Amino acid sequence: MRKSLIASLAFLLAASTSAFAAGASDGVVKIGILNDQSGVYADFGGKSSVEAAKMAAEDFGGKVLGVPIEIVNADHQNKPDIASNIARQWYDQDKVDAIMELTTSSVALAVQAVGKEKKKIDIVTGAATTDLTGKQCSPYGFHWAYDTHALAVGTGGALVKQGGDTWFFLTADYAFGYSLEQQTSDFVKANGGKILGSVRHPLSSNDFSSFLLQAQSSGAKVIGLANAGLDTANAIKQASEFGISQSGQHLAALLFTLAEVHGLGLKAAQGLTLTEGYYWNLDDKSREFGKRFFARTGKMPNMVHAGTYSAVMQYLKAVQKAGTDDTDAVAKELHEMPVDDFFGRGGAVGANGRMIHDMYLLQVKKPEESKEPWDYFNVLATIPGKEAYIDPAKSGCDLVKQ
Repeated sequence: MRKSLIASLAFLLAASTSAFAAGASDGVVKIGILNDQSGVYADFGGKSSVEAAKMAAEDFGGKVLGVPIEIVNADHQNKPDIASNIARQWYDQDKVDAIMELTTSSVALAVQAVGKEKKKIDIVTGAATTDLTGKQCSPYGFHWAYDTHALAVGTGGALVKQGGDTWFFLTADYAFGYSLEQQTSDFVKANGGKILGSVRHPLSSNDFSSFLLQAQSSGAKVIGLANAGLDTANAIKQASEFGISQSGQHLAALLFTLAEVHGLGLKAAQGLTLTEGYYWNLDDKSREFGKRFFARTGKMPNMVHAGTYSAVMQYLKAVQKAGTDDTDAVAKELHEMPVDDFFGRGGAVGANGRMIHDMYLLQVKKPEESKEPWDYFNVLATIPGKEAYIDPAKSGCDLVKQ
């Protein structure tokens, strides 16, 4: 009898161990939100992206495969070396299963390279460069909220059609800025426009005077701001002081979101054309998430915050469907599962990891047009995902050629 009892216990233990191995490793599914929480992009994503991730985990029920979901976060300070070190510690020591958000393209590229080496998933919602799903793509890397091509098609395309056929760029001096300038330039030239010049500025610039004077003297009809966050806001403020808009030149904020418009104010931002992948006041679904987010953070979400919620939720759905948090199994589900939420309506993930979804061309309202707090945009057009994003087969990613 005793031998039979011991044998039964041994069998149950083995079965339990096998089931655990097939489910969630380490008894927890852990997601890391790594972004800028104290610098130029702190409002762009920052701690609010962490709250969006927590909302998704809570809405999923707090558990997946019977184990807790844990959200951890850190500030990468916009430095690729710091971000890479955090990613390695998270993956090797802290048992983080996936890293998300990753504002700043140089950081996102560095962390995606670590994930590729470690066979770990990253889902980028804060960075823009198309290299993430192009020449530096990864079988474990996903790009969710927007990219430089979508911004170029949206804002660049709208202004060329309106007669803005000569451009000069103020460009952030790192991977994101280069990519945004190149993508927009290609689109402008393909539609008969001309590029009259460009100038590059350091990240977190306080003085744009010399750069703006060069842009002003170029005579370009459009000054393309290939930067983001406080850099864009500061450039717009100083351009107003120089009377650039009043003289007839148009400022194109190539990456500007609701968060930056709020910081700048409608008086200074009115008339700007921009492109986002989400607007809280678009419809009832968008408003429902926006109001819940506002109740937690005191601000309405932009596309980075909404995209982070969507990415975390889709990752958890993929873990649930795969029946495990094994990287290869979850990555396979992420590539195959449709995306259909308030953010990625009718979305689909390409072989290169690009989540293809609609984008929205927006114009900042005049102060007298705004009917309530955070009512900042007129929706000019919906840009279908197939127009906004590069065809995965033409992206330059080796994964799609296999």
